Amino acid sequence: MRRIAIINQKGGVGKTTTAVNLAAALAEQGQRVCLLDLDPQAHASLHLGIVLGAGQNSIYHCLTGQATLEQARQRIDDHLWVVPSHIDLAATELELAGEVGREIILRELVSRDTEEFDYLIIDCPPSLGVLTLNALTTAGEVFLPMQPHYLALHGFSKLLRTIELVARRLNPVLTLTGVVFCMLEGGTRLAQEVIAEVEEFFANERRSNGLWSEASTFETKIRRNIRLAEAPSHGQTIFQYAGSSHGAEDYRQLALEVLEQTTLLPAEPDWPLLSNLDE
Repeated sequence: MRRIAIINQKGGVGKTTTAVNLAAALAEQGQRVCLLDLDPQAHASLHLGIVLGAGQNSIYHCLTGQATLEQARQRIDDHLWVVPSHIDLAATELELAGEVGREIILRELVSRDTEEFDYLIIDCPPSLGVLTLNALTTAGEVFLPMQPHYLALHGFSKLLRTIELVARRLNPVLTLTGVVFCMLEGGTRLAQEVIAEVEEFFANERRSNGLWSEASTFETKIRRNIRLAEAPSHGQTIFQYAGSSHGAEDYRQLALEVLEQTTLLPAEPDWPLLSNLDE
């Protein structure tokens, strides 16, 4: 199973749109996909039309030991499932503050899950707290959605530093697979300059055999498309809402690129469970 964290600490760059529609596009290709909404704003859940009522489990209940992933997971269609979020998740940072191994609780939950998937896609919150650390200790790879604007470059190095620290201290198999450029207005000079600068950074990493020597930008660029912005208000993926739009076309192409990646990913480790550490 490929475990992919979709992360960017800057909001409004297409992070949740990418998590939801990449998951749906992979499911459309026959892959068994579980989308995990780890953002207290619950935008990925809302995007899929899920509004939790009283007594329904969410990822909050899983992280606080009140439910398993299986008990919280909901089926969207034949190949797509989601573990939804809830605003209660915002309290998790405080509730887990005193927990031993709080950074790897999600990893243990995933390790205990008996359902088999081809892809686990984690929509991370736009912050670098305990929830994001849980995503990064669980994932094997990171996809970084980025809007090709100048200010986006300022947070880029900070995020790479965070991934590096997690890989060094908590999750040695974690790697950055690549940057997905979203909300692209291809005719603008600024967009092309930002894309060129990021591509040059990765090229230098390859030449020097640096930490990110295997990372790159995805060939598929997600064009700015009003249908992508409208789909969440209808509780639908872009394929349900406007299956012939440029947005649907781009995410289908991105899914094909993900499926066709030839990079050999690290083997999924056999992580020890917290409950077994003292045995």
